[in-house]
Amino acid sequence: MSEVMIVAHHQRTEAAALARGAAAWLAERGHTAWMPDADVEALELGELRGRGSVATSALALSLGGDGTMLRTIQLLDGAEVPIIGVNVGLLGYLSEVEPEGLLAALDRYFADDFTVESRMMLSVTVDRMGAEPSPPLRAMNEAVLEKQESGHTVRLKVAIDGAPFTSYAADGLIVATPTGSTAYSLSARGPVVSPSHRAMLLTPVSPHMLFDRALVLDPSEEIAIEVIGHRAVALTLDGRRVASLAEGDTVRCHSANESALFVRFGKRRFHQILKAKFGLSDR
Repeated sequence: MSEVMIVAHHQRTEAAALARGAAAWLAERGHTAWMPDADVEALELGELRGRGSVATSALALSLGGDGTMLRTIQLLDGAEVPIIGVNVGLLGYLSEVEPEGLLAALDRYFADDFTVESRMMLSVTVDRMGAEPSPPLRAMNEAVLEKQESGHTVRLKVAIDGAPFTSYAADGLIVATPTGSTAYSLSARGPVVSPSHRAMLLTPVSPHMLFDRALVLDPSEEIAIEVIGHRAVALTLDGRRVASLAEGDTVRCHSANESALFVRFGKRRFHQILKAKFGLSDR
């Protein structure tokens, strides 16, 4: 008997129907399904309220797009729980199966017919002037330091492994994982990196300087980004705003000890997924 956490897109009625179907399938086989309170309220699935916890769950189901996958990872908070992603969104880079394949995927999972793919995450801490560093936060895709005021650049000083690198005048800086290389970093003309790789990408956003290249760094290196101008800077992790930073505040990024664990039912060729998502032809 296993406990399964279900996380579903709040605005997609198909996700609610899939959650009900998965919960019924699991119950028939002696398993327990549950949903976080926010999902229960949004989708009116009161029967799945309060029936489990992250600490006791063996599996997570993510019913939505990549945003729902990122929220699932956030809710797991570093717990070593594998995730089956069901694509009820648009792009679905992270998802493994389409909605019609959900029950078959569950059947294969409980038959032990799957593999687990490990993806690197970021560990992010905030050092504020005159205060203790924040507890580490995690990001699957990226940490972004970005201007809060339209029409102005921000100034950010970067050090790598304790050694000064340079100062950026830009709209912002992105520290991305290989998984995040096809997210915001890609829009800022950063490189595409295979998600099986372990690396950190430092990508400037609209830099107002001659050096405008992204850096690909070893995951053991620490990237420290200090706010050196008087303009406020927003810190977001995977699209969630977590802090407003002032002059002298520093954000430190390195690879997290924890990994995101994705259930796979066959060999995934990243370049073929990329080709399909971008509609690339063979020639």
